[in-house]
Amino acid sequence: MTTTPRRPWPRAVLFDLDDTLWPIAPVILQAEQILFAWLAANAPRVAERFTIDSLRQARLELLAQRPELQLDLGALRRVGLEAAFEQVGEDLSKVELAMTEFFAARNAVVPYDDVLPGLSGLKGRVLIGSITNGNADLQTIGLAHHFDASVAAPRFGRAKPDPAIFHAGCAALGVAPHEAVYVGDDLILDVQGAQRAGLRAVWMNRTASRRHLEEGVQPDAIAANFDELLAWLRQEHG
Repeated sequence: MTTTPRRPWPRAVLFDLDDTLWPIAPVILQAEQILFAWLAANAPRVAERFTIDSLRQARLELLAQRPELQLDLGALRRVGLEAAFEQVGEDLSKVELAMTEFFAARNAVVPYDDVLPGLSGLKGRVLIGSITNGNADLQTIGLAHHFDASVAAPRFGRAKPDPAIFHAGCAALGVAPHEAVYVGDDLILDVQGAQRAGLRAVWMNRTASRRHLEEGVQPDAIAANFDELLAWLRQEHG
């Protein structure tokens, strides 16, 4: 990695969650299958009229009509289910039960092998935070004790790459943006968003992609895993 003159360790390192600390696509697919099985058993008229794919398509159409729901994909799914339940005359009181089933499966994530040792390696050296656009629940997942503060777009009301959510994450930790490093997998939302908010940004590039060259985004560092992130922090800061 390219190095710069050494400086003090950052006071805080903040992380994106989905696809940075764990893979999310297979989890969502599994959660949708579990949800649909629940619908078949508990709201059969919905399962008879719709499929997983048609429910997904209906959500996309709903999002086009109500783009504000992009801020909270859980709310989008809930509104989509309500519409499906109403369409077939199913009991709307079951929607919350269905969402509980979905969120339990959505939070059944498995961190990458390097994550827990990496978080432990940072503990005590820096404050640790998270900033996410998603609905991951660190308490349910069992990782909340690793984090000093967490900010989620659905509750905060603004999403990455808006500088406000990065500033909120820093404020929750009591640090200034220039005292923090943000780590995420998305070049635009995470890297460019954090840099424009005044933080340094590390691209967690687990797939050896060279997309940053195409996008014209220059991360402060690129790491394939926590070992490389920690190595950069030690090399950069001593």
